[in-house]
Parts: sequence; structure tokens; C-alpha cells
Amino acid sequence: MDNQNTNPILELAWKKFAQYDAASVKRTSAFNALRKWILALGILATLFAILATVYPGTFPATGAVILKILLVLSPIIASGLAAYTNQYFSAGDWLVTRAGAEEVLKHIYLYRTILKDNPRRREWLEKKLAKIQRSVYNGMNGELVMDTYKGDVPPMPRFNPKEPGNDTGFHDLSGDEYLKFRLENELNWHIKKVNEKQRERKNLQRLIYISAGAGAALAAFGDSGLAIWVALTASFTSAFLGWQQLKNLDLVVRNYSKIIIELTIISDHWKNLDAEERTPSELYRMVNSTEEILWSRNVEYIKAMQEALKESNLDDEASLIKRVIQEQRESDQASQQAREDSIIRFTKKKIDEASEKLEETFDNSLGKLAEEARSEIVQAELAAMREAVQNFAENISTKLGISSSLDSIAEEYREVEISGKTPQGVLNDIISRYPKTSSKING
Repeated sequence: MDNQNTNPILELAWKKFAQYDAASVKRTSAFNALRKWILALGILATLFAILATVYPGTFPATGAVILKILLVLSPIIASGLAAYTNQYFSAGDWLVTRAGAEEVLKHIYLYRTILKDNPRRREWLEKKLAKIQRSVYNGMNGELVMDTYKGDVPPMPRFNPKEPGNDTGFHDLSGDEYLKFRLENELNWHIKKVNEKQRERKNLQRLIYISAGAGAALAAFGDSGLAIWVALTASFTSAFLGWQQLKNLDLVVRNYSKIIIELTIISDHWKNLDAEERTPSELYRMVNSTEEILWSRNVEYIKAMQEALKESNLDDEASLIKRVIQEQRESDQASQQAREDSIIRFTKKKIDEASEKLEETFDNSLGKLAEEARSEIVQAELAAMREAVQNFAENISTKLGISSSLDSIAEEYREVEISGKTPQGVLNDIISRYPKTSSKING
């Protein structure tokens, strides 16, 4: 028999169930709190509007100012909360984690009953857990943001293995244990919940009737100052109807009632069997039927809640803050464009001014240069420069000629050794071949 020490896969499964269960409870609570605040602020906005209208002129002016401030702030805050709720709760991620938790729980009990003699059940449960985790990931649009569970398993308060006679969560279950720990536990939970939902449904219906009746009664006093309060009763009626629509209590009560009757029938059948009739096949039938019924309830509940979310969307409530954000965005874009245009105009102006100054300076410089070029001093300097250039060119040409002549003489007499024994005729011939230089060069 597997236990907590020798079977880590069950501990992993319980922790995964606890994580999904805690995430679902936390997100459901946050969503319901936000919706309550949105409804309450809608009622308060109507109340502040009425109070600001009927505020006596003899009362302190500070009170009127405070009422006007509250009147302005309440719809803005409500719209902001609605926009936030639409952004982060509209997908119903708590329903996805609830489905994941219940599916893990289903496979835990299949593991501990139908598969208790199967040697490959750990591999089977591991694959099921992997599949469930991928489904939850996809259902949350690829954003698996939730806290890691660090408590005991099975998790409290839904399970309390520390109390005597309760399910430890790790040992294999017989038919009677499954009936007690799983089937009857779920049956008792649904009986408790269906009564709570029925009371909530009746209370909401009473509140709707009371607020509607109060509005009709106030409207009858049309000539008095009480008629203005009809708007407040209408606001209450609208809030109660919205909450009733969101909770979808009619469908939940019917769904839970169906689960109760089906689980009761399965329980009665098992209890009616003799000891020898409670065979493994009867156990498997009870387990399969129970898990399928509970899973169908979970699917129906999630589908009903998703429909309720679609029907009770907060687009209208969030429209104010969305329009403000859009206007601010457009205003910021216009302001940014204006700043850019201003910078461009200023830069262009400075560039044009600098260009004009440079052009003026250039024209003045050209004029002065032309005027100076026509003066006698400049003309004399230019003439001297031309003469110097011509002389330099002549010298270069002469030097190039001398160099060429010397190279020619050296090539022709390279075999002759110049010394005291050199014949006089050869020396005279060499001297006569040397180029004649001008006096300027010699000097």
C-alpha cells in the first residue's frame, strides 16, 4: 500500500490541487469585492447627486462643496474600478483554476480506488497532472500567475486529515471509505451550499421587490420633495438585479439540486448492497458514476458563470474612465506634436538667420577682395609674384637639364678612370661636354 513517504506523486497532486484551489478562492473573493464596490459607488453617486440638489442654503457652504466633490469622485472611482475589473478579471481565470483543481481531485480519487492495484498508476497520474497543468496554462492565456502552495496536504479547511476518522489523503480507499470521504462529503457540501444559495436568492428577490415598491410609493408623491428620491430606489433596484444576474443563482440552485439527487441515488445503492455484493466492480461503478457527476457539475457551473460574466460585462461602467484615458492620450499626442512643431520652427528660423548672415558676410568679403585687387599695391605684388614664379620655373628647368647632361657624361665615360695618368685629350673632351650654367645659377 502506498503512503505519503513512498508515494511522492500523490503529494505533488495534492499540492497542485491546493494551489489551484487557493488561487480560485482568492481571485473569486477579489472579483466579488470589486463588483460590490462598483455597485455601491453607483448607489452613492445617485445619493450624492440628490443630497447636492436638496442641500439647504442655510447650511454651511463647506458641506455643499464636499457633496459636489463626492458627486464627481464617485462615478470616476467606479469607472476606474470597472475598467480594472474588465482588464484583469474578464477572462474568468478563477474559473479556469477551479476546473483544474476539481480535475486534479478527480484523478486523485481514481488513483486511490480504481487504480490501486495497477502497477503503472504513478505514471498515469503524472501524465494526467501534466495535461491538467497545460490546460490551465492555456486557459489563462499563457499567464500562469499564482502563489506557490506551502501548507499541509490535503489542504484545510476543505480537508482536515488531523481529525480522527478523516481522510489522510494518501492511503488506498475501500468502498466504504470512498463513500464516506468522497461521496458523502460532496453530498453534504452541496446540501449546505444549495440552502445558502437559496437563502441568498430569496433575500435578493425581497430586496428587489422592496426597492421597486419604495420607488413606486415615492413616485406617488409627485408634488412633494420626496419624488426626487425615486432615483435612489431605482439605483438600489438596478444594483440588486445586477448582483443577481452576476451570481446566476437560479441556475446554480438547479445545478446543485441535480447533483444532490444523483449522489443520493448512488449512495443509497451502495448502502443497499450486502457485504458480499460490494465487489470491486461495484466499487468501480460507484467511483466512476460519482466522479462523472461531480465533473459534469463543475463543467455546468463554469459554463454558467462564464455566461453570467459575458452578460454582466462592465463596458458601460468603464466607459467614463476609458474616454478620459483616450482624451488624455489624444491631448498628450497633440501637445507632443505642438512641441515638435515649435522646435522645428525655432530651429528653421535660426538656420535661416545664420544663412542670411553668412551670405551677407560672404558678399562683403567678395566686395572688399575685388576692391583691394584693383589697388596699385596689390597689382605690383601680383606682378612680382608672377615674375618669381617664372624665374622659379626656369631654374627648375635648367637644373633638370644639367642633371640629364651629367647622367649622359657619366654613362659614356663610366669605363674611364679619372687620375693623374688620364690622357689630356680625354680630360679636355669631358670638360667640353659639361653644360654651361647661367650666372644666376653659378652665383
